[in-house]
Amino acid sequence: MFASPLAGFFNILVIGITLSLPVGMYVLLQNAQGLVAQLSSTPQISLYLQMDASEDDVAKLRTQLEQHRDVASNEFVPRLKALEQLKQSSGLSDVISGLEKNPLPDAFIIHPKLSEAQTLEKLRNDLAKLPKVEIAQLDAAWAYKLEALLKFGRMIVIILTSLLSLALIAITFNTIRLQILTQHDEIEVAKLIGATNSFIRRPFLYFGLTQGLLGGITAWLITTISLMLLNHQLVTLSQLYASQFVLRSLTTGDSLTLLMFSMYLGWLGAWLSVGRHLSKIDLQ
Repeated sequence: MFASPLAGFFNILVIGITLSLPVGMYVLLQNAQGLVAQLSSTPQISLYLQMDASEDDVAKLRTQLEQHRDVASNEFVPRLKALEQLKQSSGLSDVISGLEKNPLPDAFIIHPKLSEAQTLEKLRNDLAKLPKVEIAQLDAAWAYKLEALLKFGRMIVIILTSLLSLALIAITFNTIRLQILTQHDEIEVAKLIGATNSFIRRPFLYFGLTQGLLGGITAWLITTISLMLLNHQLVTLSQLYASQFVLRSLTTGDSLTLLMFSMYLGWLGAWLSVGRHLSKIDLQ
């Protein structure tokens, strides 16, 4: 690496840029998920009671809702209050005032603890079975769309990471191949004096491991500096929306995972290359 610093630098730079692409997408996806969690309110489940539900029925139902493990809170909306809200929001107060009786039932507004689409659907089905509940309504369309969008983004990151990982293995494979060809005579002499394949393979593995580590550090630097530049421009945009949203960088665990993964790719590429080309060096 020190004998040809320019070539080594460019190899490390290529590894860093290649790794920074899926890492950057992963960081942006994590930030987008956090932003959506801040901006989107938790979906609500509306429980419309039967018209003959008494005050005792309402009290028992409230107790059951407060004891439910998936319900964060509940709000009771009496029939009269619901009718007044309808008058104010619909603009048809004259028509509503002409009704002979209140057609609206008592209702509970449920705030779930979780926002996963499947969990919400299961909770709605459970609440619909409670006594004196006529209809349990959930508008989970946005939850399904959000969950599908995040899954789509994660799949893109996985596919991109897999493809670029193969590219990094190929880069290390080719680099080690050139090193073996350059030191072909030295390897033959080492074999003549009794060096084993493991002994000869070891420095090449160290080289691939070191190159992968330096490439991972480069990817971390590229990602961190890019996020710093984006945050600098994001301040003005956040102020326009009266927000203080900031792009979060890689966590300590994510950073260690990146370095370990890049080292593994470098080691794997070196191991494959040495194993293939070392077997071709046969002593006569």
